[in-house]
Amino acid sequence: MEIPSPRCKFSLIIIFFIISLSLGFVSFIFCIAAELVRNKEDDLRWNGKLCYLPTSPSFGLGIAALVTLFIAHIIGNTMMFKSSCSSKIPALAKILWFISCAEITKSKVMFGRLSFGIAVILLIAATSMSRRQVYGMGWLNGECYLVKGGTYAGSAILVLLTIGSINASAFSTSQFHLTNKIHKQMG
Repeated sequence: MEIPSPRCKFSLIIIFFIISLSLGFVSFIFCIAAELVRNKEDDLRWNGKLCYLPTSPSFGLGIAALVTLFIAHIIGNTMMFKSSCSSKIPALAKILWFISCAEITKSKVMFGRLSFGIAVILLIAATSMSRRQVYGMGWLNGECYLVKGGTYAGSAILVLLTIGSINASAFSTSQFHLTNKIHKQMG
């Protein structure tokens, strides 16, 4: 059985980066599209006591943005943990890598997770408000709520920050391991 060269593994990592970045960009576009088609005040029907709000197209776009964001985040985290938890790397190299790159990588990961959490909360709340709110039911306690302008746009920016930081941390961990393997084979 032939062991794949580091270049082959590097090209596989690049393919996963491209997939993750593409899914993140698609999620960004879904968020922007949801912002453009969200319900406005003109869509709200009020009979003096009860309100009604029809389903907005941003409901489906918000769900699509959430799904693509989750898949891109899973791919980015899988790449990062696969390259950082490789068992073929000697313990000393892991310790040296941890000391030298740990703070930068940890900060990227924490920033990515924080922005992911906030983006998911914003998308879930805005998407659930985009469903049909019938007379007497509303969204919460019988009251109708509109998605505030800029909510989907803010989550779109957070999507870009999430995907960028997760992929940057995954790329930095894989770069170290690939250069370490290349130098080890040559020397």
